[in-house]
Amino acid sequence: MRIRNIAALWVLGMLVAGSARVAAQEAAPALDAGPYASPQDTMRTFLDAIAAAVDRNDDSSWGRVEDCLDISEINKDRARIAAEELRGVIDRLEFIDWRTTPLPTAALVAADGIRSYTYFPAPRFESKLAGRRVQGAIVLARGEDGRWRFSADTIARIRDLFRTVEEMDRVEQLQHVGEGSLSLWLRRQMPRALKGIDNELFTVEYWQWISLFVIILAGFLVDQVVRFVLRTIGLRLIARQGAGDRVESVRLAVRPIGLVAAAVVWLMLLRTLGLSDVSLFVLLGAARIFGILAGVWAAWRVTDLVSEVLLAKAVATDTKIDDVLIPLLRKTIKLFIIIFGFIFAADSLHMRDKVMPILASLGLGGVAFAFAAKDTVENLFGSIAVLLDRPFEVGDWVLIGDTEGTVEEVGFRSTRIRTFYNSQVTVPNSNLVRATVDNYGRRTYRRWKTYIGIQYDTPPDKMIAFVEGIRELIRTHPHTRKDYFHVYYNRFGPSSLDILLYVFHQVPDWGTELAERERLFVDIVRLADEIGVSFAFPTRTVHVAPGDGPALSEEAPRAFT
Repeated sequence: MRIRNIAALWVLGMLVAGSARVAAQEAAPALDAGPYASPQDTMRTFLDAIAAAVDRNDDSSWGRVEDCLDISEINKDRARIAAEELRGVIDRLEFIDWRTTPLPTAALVAADGIRSYTYFPAPRFESKLAGRRVQGAIVLARGEDGRWRFSADTIARIRDLFRTVEEMDRVEQLQHVGEGSLSLWLRRQMPRALKGIDNELFTVEYWQWISLFVIILAGFLVDQVVRFVLRTIGLRLIARQGAGDRVESVRLAVRPIGLVAAAVVWLMLLRTLGLSDVSLFVLLGAARIFGILAGVWAAWRVTDLVSEVLLAKAVATDTKIDDVLIPLLRKTIKLFIIIFGFIFAADSLHMRDKVMPILASLGLGGVAFAFAAKDTVENLFGSIAVLLDRPFEVGDWVLIGDTEGTVEEVGFRSTRIRTFYNSQVTVPNSNLVRATVDNYGRRTYRRWKTYIGIQYDTPPDKMIAFVEGIRELIRTHPHTRKDYFHVYYNRFGPSSLDILLYVFHQVPDWGTELAERERLFVDIVRLADEIGVSFAFPTRTVHVAPGDGPALSEEAPRAFT
């Protein structure tokens, strides 16, 4: 019984919820199209907004202008030019106060099912056109969101329509209005022989070809000026830092920066030519890719230049942590330069909406990539461990596993060691996390253990004098440890009396150690000459006992002479 009551209450609740949902759907208000609710509203909004944007330089109004246009079929970079061309056509057809005067046949669009309204062509404009061949139309279409916009086909073909009517004067009430943008003003100044549908090549008019040539020259001129200025400034700054002669490095760094400046000039001026959609897309895309490649190149070269300057200053410091940190940071920055260059390139070609979903949809592929990149991550943490723990520095003599040599470079992924037979060994940084690092370069003292052999016939007084003399040499030597050393007769060798020489040198590197060891060696030889002690070398005396055999005849052949 209790279960039945619960089931009944559940069914009743579902019915109530369903009824409420249906009622809410029925009560849902229609889409609020606002200032785009009808063709007349859209026309009024468009003309008011573009007048504010062009005539009064109100950049915030461009958003309302573009909301009136369906730009799905054109390059977004041409939207503003298309809007100005659309305004230019309307201003040459008629003047209507859209706030008080309705559009002709505007009542027809209020009925359900009407989704487009043709403003042009229309019979009332035939006298205006005076037999001109018209290409294109001005149509407003109602979208799924209830808003009326100038249709995509209208915007895609507005350039041809504008070229049809551009020689016409604006209507009398609008003759005081200028062309507004530099693009239309520049076009207005060109002779008829260089513009128009009949005067173009590959959708680019003759005057635009000439302008493209001028724009390219302007870009290269800016390139030369920027390079000269930056080269002069850069050399002066580096000279003040005392980083040495960097003329070639500065030249290599400013070269791509000049190309970036040229690309910026091209991107700014290309928009002033009123090019067709395809031409503008191709040229702007090429200029953007050129600019991005030059920007990546410039960032790469500047990173190298800054690293060289910092390394030159790091040489003068006592610590070597900067010798490790600067190359690591340089490689890390270059990695980010490549990543951001790829992102900007995708964005400039309007491919970000395609690339980002691909990256976001990796799913299991991302997991597989993570496993594949495990070694890379380990190497990264190994680099961080080397940077933080500092088990060695550039220039140290180290023994890592079976690898022994001098550290040349600590990179993002690996550490390079120059062995004593002049080969280069690359050790992955992930191995450094677990490996035992024996750093000979951090020794305070460097041990020298050897034996000095003197002849067995050396008198005891000379033996004692020689040993005491060696001890005194160690005490007076500028680079030996004075509180701990051993010089004693240690053993009877096969051919000599052996003196144990156990001494430590306090020197910064192996080269200095060899030089100071040589100095002590020569001093010991001189001491031996002064005292009259002779060094022993392996000798052997062979005694042959006479046997019972016959003696050799004097005439017998001899094997040895």
